[in-house]
Amino acid sequence: MNESEAGTQTHRAPPVRVLTASSCATAVSTKPPARRAGVTPTESGRRGWASVGAVALGAFVVVMTETMPVGLLPQIAEGLNVSLGLAGLMVLVPGASAAVSAPLFFLGSGRFNRRPVILTLGLTVLVSNVAVAAAPNFALVLVARMLLGATIGAFWTVVSPVGPKLVGPASGTRAITIIAAGISGGTVVGLPAGQFLGDLIGWRLTFATAAAATLIVVITQTILLPSIPPDGGTHMRDLINTVSRRAVQFGMIAGAVVFVGQFTAWTYITPFLMDHTHLSSGTITLLFVIYGCGGIVGSLTAGSLFKRGVIASFAGSAAVVGALVIVLAITGKSAWAAVPLLTLWGLVWGIVNPATLVWLLDAAPENQEAVSAVNVTNLQVALVVGSAVGAILVSTSSLPTVFLTAGFIILASALLAGVASRFVTLRRRI
Repeated sequence: MNESEAGTQTHRAPPVRVLTASSCATAVSTKPPARRAGVTPTESGRRGWASVGAVALGAFVVVMTETMPVGLLPQIAEGLNVSLGLAGLMVLVPGASAAVSAPLFFLGSGRFNRRPVILTLGLTVLVSNVAVAAAPNFALVLVARMLLGATIGAFWTVVSPVGPKLVGPASGTRAITIIAAGISGGTVVGLPAGQFLGDLIGWRLTFATAAAATLIVVITQTILLPSIPPDGGTHMRDLINTVSRRAVQFGMIAGAVVFVGQFTAWTYITPFLMDHTHLSSGTITLLFVIYGCGGIVGSLTAGSLFKRGVIASFAGSAAVVGALVIVLAITGKSAWAAVPLLTLWGLVWGIVNPATLVWLLDAAPENQEAVSAVNVTNLQVALVVGSAVGAILVSTSSLPTVFLTAGFIILASALLAGVASRFVTLRRRI
């Protein structure tokens, strides 16, 4: 069998076009949709593209807020008189919260117009940033980050299908690419901006600056976003039907394993580059920017690769990432080796990341938001597990051991994908 057949051998879904990008993907029916109030499938003029840009700005600010504390942890720990390990919960708590909120949001939001939903989620990011900036103690910081995590889970569940709704299926690929640029841009800006602004104005004013940026984005979205009617009611059976398919189950397992490996290493990339490779803080910041830019380039090539086979693309790119992380662990003392390896890591991860969702979308194309909710929960749990595995390893062994372990975990995900290709097939992509 090959990947041109149905996602399961007994399931007959309507023909779909799957659209991919850096950290999100969607599948839209190729049948002519019924006309509804608000956005129409043919709205591809200036307003439609301006709306796509507004959604991309939302993605930018969400990802920026999520990643920004990584560069601020030492300052926050000192400012609130907590240990560095405890401060690290600022990174882990949003992941756990997002894992819970995604399916709950899917079940409770099926009847709501997506425009006010997106605006409300932007306001919750604003509240989270303001609360962290003004927090008198670390407990309130964690509550604010928990709110952010709930927003993240809801945001990615909603955003996946929005691009094609704004400009129509024919222009959907370009729309998703623009939204992906916002996602990758947030990754590029978040961590180095946290480091830079933290040194310049302090961590509290850094979060206040993020809050101001979020307010500007929400105002922009209020002006530009049209009405975006929902697809219809959402039910628990949609989630159950999605996760009961063999192709989805294989995709979830492979995706979870690759994310565990990725975040076992990535959580500790800064101390690795600083203490093991002995790079300066400025050089590390530049490398993070290069890593993120590599992810953008990877996302731009992912769509064409997926046309040749999603599972094969996942397996091949995951194998490359695993090999790069292992080589980095072995040769990481040399800056001349670390710099190109990290650059390639970002580039190829830009392919792995969307493949985890596109795999599921191709296996269950008729229920995009259910797939998105399942994927968010699956990968956020894996992110938390990966960070925990890294924490255990870094406290019991060495940084190179952390990266070696992570590399072999990622290679295991590639092997799982290879096995999956023998048992499941995915619908042909257009």
